[in-house]
Amino acid sequence: MAANSRLTIATHALAWLALARRRGQEVLTSEQVAASVNTNPVIIRRSLGDLRRAGLVEVRHGAGAGWSLAREPEGITLLEVYDAVDAQPPFGLHRTEPNLECPVGHGIRPALSGVYGRVEQAMRRELAETSIADVLRETLV
Repeated sequence: MAANSRLTIATHALAWLALARRRGQEVLTSEQVAASVNTNPVIIRRSLGDLRRAGLVEVRHGAGAGWSLAREPEGITLLEVYDAVDAQPPFGLHRTEPNLECPVGHGIRPALSGVYGRVEQAMRRELAETSIADVLRETLV
């Protein structure tokens, strides 16, 4: 099973935009962001599009085209980024109904649902307490 990297890519893009802003460059192209992430600009544009719909970045067309932060990096939490990129819950249940005639199959979903719910709430609390500015600060250490 491959890990979902959408949150990581979006956070990387936002941290790079925050650093560019700090250095006096308000706008970056998707190609510039893609070079930092080391991925295709199409993937970056898709991610930045999700972030734009969530109000976290803005896009400028025409002369001086590119992407910029819509808010200060201190005011953008990783929870907002997570929700913007439609990241999936950390764990999922069976895709199909388990065998309900089996004692384990009958009770596994309710047993795991509670645990997974608590894990997701803990994760969301941690993401809500971490800003893009925090990530950039840790990155530049």
